[in-house]
Amino acid sequence: MQRLLHLADRHRSASTTRWLGWLLAFNAGAVNAGGILVVGMYTSHMTGFASQVADGLVLGRAAMLASALGALLSFLCGAAVTAMVVAWARQHRLRSGFALPLLLEAALLLPFGLMGAITLNWPTPFAVPATVLLLAFIMGLQNAMGTQASGGRVRSTHMTGNITDLGIELGKLIYRNRSGLPPDVVVRADRGRMRMYGGLLLAFIVGGLFGAAGFHYIGFLWVLPMAALLLTLALPPVLHDLRQRNHLHTVLVRVLERLGQWFRLRRHS
Repeated sequence: MQRLLHLADRHRSASTTRWLGWLLAFNAGAVNAGGILVVGMYTSHMTGFASQVADGLVLGRAAMLASALGALLSFLCGAAVTAMVVAWARQHRLRSGFALPLLLEAALLLPFGLMGAITLNWPTPFAVPATVLLLAFIMGLQNAMGTQASGGRVRSTHMTGNITDLGIELGKLIYRNRSGLPPDVVVRADRGRMRMYGGLLLAFIVGGLFGAAGFHYIGFLWVLPMAALLLTLALPPVLHDLRQRNHLHTVLVRVLERLGQWFRLRRHS
């Protein structure tokens, strides 16, 4: 598991990158499918929210506009946090740069699973409960992590690009080349890319089944196994750096203290 995250993209094998992408897509599918049952919207679909901004402006619906802006800003902030964490880790030569965003994601999913019903009632300025903003932030956090860790090849929280790339390779696969063509113009499918994008789509769907069934039959606690999966991925490189770097321990303690203070304040508000 440690090798999935602590290696830079240029040192990571294609198969390791695929497995990392598939695990992230599984988790995103579960969160996204569960989210529709919890809050009635897919919290990773930023294309839809961007269109909703336009609809809200044209129709003059302030609540529609506010909810879309809230989701977009939360996703954007999640991606920005990942970029800052990865940049900080690289400057300090840490192995856990890609693991730390997943550790934060797990830390956010755990209280959501344990306090989910409460978070549905937390008001926000964006006409949607805090749960929507939290899930959108988590999706931005994860998508940016997968993008940076794979050198831009893995988008784990939405499937439009992956299905497009899979369709391109499928078209190349079934294309009939004329005989006698020069090698440089012969159309060939990249089977490795097909495995990557087909696997991402399948993992997202299977994760969706897990998330939808889990929330339907279990409730908010369905996110706890997903948090455990993220912890399994993230902890080995983080623990390695904790043993080697004292300042990482200080940063993690401060982050956990701030999260604890925030949740205590929300519970008493």
